Amino acid sequence: MNPLYTLAVWCPDWPVVAASAEASLAPHLPAAVVAAGEVVACSAVARAEGVRRGMRRRAAQAQCPELAVFEHDEVRDARFFEPVAAAVEELATGIEVVRPGLVVVAAQGPVGYFKSPESAAERLVDHVAVRAGVEAQVGFADGLFASTLAAHRGVVVPPGRARDFLAPLGVHELDQPAEHRADRAALVDLLRRLGLRTLGAFAAVPERDVATRFGRAGVMAHRLAAGLEERPRSRRRPPADLSVTRELDPPVDRVDAAAFAAKGLAEHLHAGLAGRGLACTRLGIRATTENGEELHRVWRCADPLIPQGIADRVRWQLDGWLTRANLAGADLTRAGLTGTGPTAGIRQLHLDPEEVVDATALQPGLWPGAGQDQGEAAERAARAMVHVQGLLGPDAVLTPVLGGGRGPVERVRLVPWGDERTPATNPDQPWPGRLPAPSPATVFPEPEPVALLDESGADVVVTGYAELVVRPHRIVHGGRARQVVAWSGPWPVDERWWDAETALRGARLQVLGTAADGEEQAFLLIRSGGKWAVEGVYD
Repeated sequence: MNPLYTLAVWCPDWPVVAASAEASLAPHLPAAVVAAGEVVACSAVARAEGVRRGMRRRAAQAQCPELAVFEHDEVRDARFFEPVAAAVEELATGIEVVRPGLVVVAAQGPVGYFKSPESAAERLVDHVAVRAGVEAQVGFADGLFASTLAAHRGVVVPPGRARDFLAPLGVHELDQPAEHRADRAALVDLLRRLGLRTLGAFAAVPERDVATRFGRAGVMAHRLAAGLEERPRSRRRPPADLSVTRELDPPVDRVDAAAFAAKGLAEHLHAGLAGRGLACTRLGIRATTENGEELHRVWRCADPLIPQGIADRVRWQLDGWLTRANLAGADLTRAGLTGTGPTAGIRQLHLDPEEVVDATALQPGLWPGAGQDQGEAAERAARAMVHVQGLLGPDAVLTPVLGGGRGPVERVRLVPWGDERTPATNPDQPWPGRLPAPSPATVFPEPEPVALLDESGADVVVTGYAELVVRPHRIVHGGRARQVVAWSGPWPVDERWWDAETALRGARLQVLGTAADGEEQAFLLIRSGGKWAVEGVYD
């Protein structure tokens, strides 16, 4: 059976759009969203300045000093996407939110109503711009994967031609960054090393050979490359008694209260599905307000949902509805949101597993994190840590606790696994002179000796006013020399001056060095007592 002809509406760089809207950032300013110190999305203006997804935060800021950086926030992304989904739904009923920034719907209705895919695409783009105030691109193709890639390019792929459309595209398209699938990234890397660089080349490999070499994950990716759905469409319709409902008394109008209710409901839904050997891939969320308003949204997921995934999507959707309800018109505009939300609190919440698959898709992996519930993985890891402590003693397994302080070493306290993770000093107190973020990835327990030399090979000196006497030219650490290409600082250090034994006076300096083989390394240096030492190393 061929995949359903699908219309996809995609908003480019959505995490950046949502973050910029929340911060009221002007669209002509470069912006990026980071997670774990790495750029996960950036605006077109930032890309023009050389910022790329996957860059470390420091490298991106060095490339574009005026870059506005925001932390990744999935709740914010979903909240600001609700007006977009509502705008699409006004012209095309039965939409499914795949993730914030991407919504899909069966193409038959819009194409029939607007007479052609091109007309439907034009009307949707204009309507989303007017109603939600954001840019969108529309694509048509068979199935979710092909239609998403068509939307990335703003093209209409005729029915039955998805495989021809996908064939010349690179295999990297299988690894969509927004899906956060580490297994797919490893598969793409392996396919490239095997010489299968296009989706067409991968699709030409017999499925039996793919299953033998790459396993179940490879077969699913192979189906996508061939223009098919990741799983066949012969999915079971769940029995009606698997839907779960909760009455909220009193009605809730706050996101935190609604999210608390959603967590228990998500666990109840998952338990009912698991009891029948099923897992949910399309989740219907329905809410009823005190005034009788019916709110409904469908979320679609490539992978079967675990309890946390169900709870997350319910929380995101409730955040989108309730935030619009709690803001007046002017506040709504300042927050970057449009349209209207419910006029009263939510009194009933209903979850419906609209599409299910066999729960074998949720089979726990052998190693923690291999597609299994992270709570279970954490529990297994905890048991292993306790076992090691039983063999080697309590101090054999230590956990770092981040506290207050100015330098990187004094902020970290190591406590035995299982002990209360109490910081040595309060991190919430003001710490004038604290080292600016980001912190070094590697911090040495004791600063290691390092040589910082000028062009003549002499030691670089810092004055009593925390100023460099000469430009640093070369840094030597661990027997390896690097040419200094950039530095920041120095910053004066004057700590515990009242205690002669623990007092520290000197200056800190951040240095970026390049070795002869082109490898770059950033260091955090401190000069004290007339000598340089390295306190930490950045990634």
